[in-house]
Amino acid sequence: MFRKSSHSEDEVVGSKVLVCSLDPKFAELLDADRNSYRRFYPTTTAVTFTSVQELSAAIGKGYDVVHLFCDASPEGIAAGGATITGTSLIQMCCDSGVKLLWIASENKPDAYIKGFKAGGKPLNLVMTIHREGPKFSLFLEKLLSKMSLGETMPKAWVAIAPQSPNDPRQKESPVCIFAAGRAAVKLR
Repeated sequence: MFRKSSHSEDEVVGSKVLVCSLDPKFAELLDADRNSYRRFYPTTTAVTFTSVQELSAAIGKGYDVVHLFCDASPEGIAAGGATITGTSLIQMCCDSGVKLLWIASENKPDAYIKGFKAGGKPLNLVMTIHREGPKFSLFLEKLLSKMSLGETMPKAWVAIAPQSPNDPRQKESPVCIFAAGRAAVKLR
């Protein structure tokens, strides 16, 4: 498949996706989210890692999307058999050309605020607070459907979850923090 990506022309064709975990307890969620990604991105890989070194080596293989399950401590340390600060994880992804990092497991907002500093980084970052049961999979599939057709993530996100608190579609969405540090990227 043809792949091109640069900040001046931010479009990736044949996006590579890594759905992964730092703890085997997330196996069921990992499997569900992997299936959602595979519907739209055939080059999706799913792995449970036992160390940060394994995670780092995988991220270095040129993934465009990293969808990660991990616990975040109150200090913002991503943990589960291995530990790394959220900010270091973000930097690792930026250094490897990842365009979207999605922390898909539920964590408290304070953990994200304290330890996942993404300001000024060329990376779209989603941090999940509440998956809201089956709403997460439905939301993810709607979002990926739009993105795989060439819509930017912020545009796709707002189309399915308008940012008005009175919009009834807000009740159909998981609770997440979304920082669009690479708003123009298209992940086909």
